[in-house]
Amino acid sequence: MAPPPRLASPAIEPRWPALLAVLVMGALLMALPNRFRLVPVGLDAAFMVVGMLPILAVALTGGERRWLTWERKLVSAFLIASMAMESANLFKLVKTLLFGGDQLGARELLASGLALWVSNVILFALAYWHGDQGGPESRRQDHAPQADWHFPQQDLPEAGGDSWRPGFLDYLFLAYCNATAFSPTGAVPLRGRAMVLMMAESAVSLITLAVIAARAINILDS
Repeated sequence: MAPPPRLASPAIEPRWPALLAVLVMGALLMALPNRFRLVPVGLDAAFMVVGMLPILAVALTGGERRWLTWERKLVSAFLIASMAMESANLFKLVKTLLFGGDQLGARELLASGLALWVSNVILFALAYWHGDQGGPESRRQDHAPQADWHFPQQDLPEAGGDSWRPGFLDYLFLAYCNATAFSPTGAVPLRGRAMVLMMAESAVSLITLAVIAARAINILDS
């Protein structure tokens, strides 16, 4: 006899994966050369710390408390500002490439492009995780808002079916696939805002890979 479907846990989703992702993203962005940076390193680090605080506050309690309204708004503002900064950093990198590319070394260019690409994947994974169905806490409720994505696990009874809920790793995989294949390879976007986010991520990834990587290869071949 098949085991009954696994019910969604009412517990708060662990925040450690998201916290680790923010730390990695912050380290990559702070490692960018100054010529590709929108703000000074110190201000960038302070910005990352402020954005991490709400995630850290829940992570340290082991899921014993939920986000307060202002904490959730702070994370939303952090993600929006991070997307703007990411776009500005990429713009500065491409601008330097077009008007000062002769002064760039191939290793510096490849390292900067890779840092921007990985941070872009992490940033959009955080955005997907934070926004889908109202966030990690709302998703685990019986009457969660309409989903932004439909995951294949929701069609498999052995995975839990309708009671299954995605975690941060699922959104990280979604962001990675979207940045490499430039299309949804598993989860299907259901709402307009999900489609817009995925198009934005694909655009940043395409510019990073096609323009910066191609230029770096040319430098290596010359």
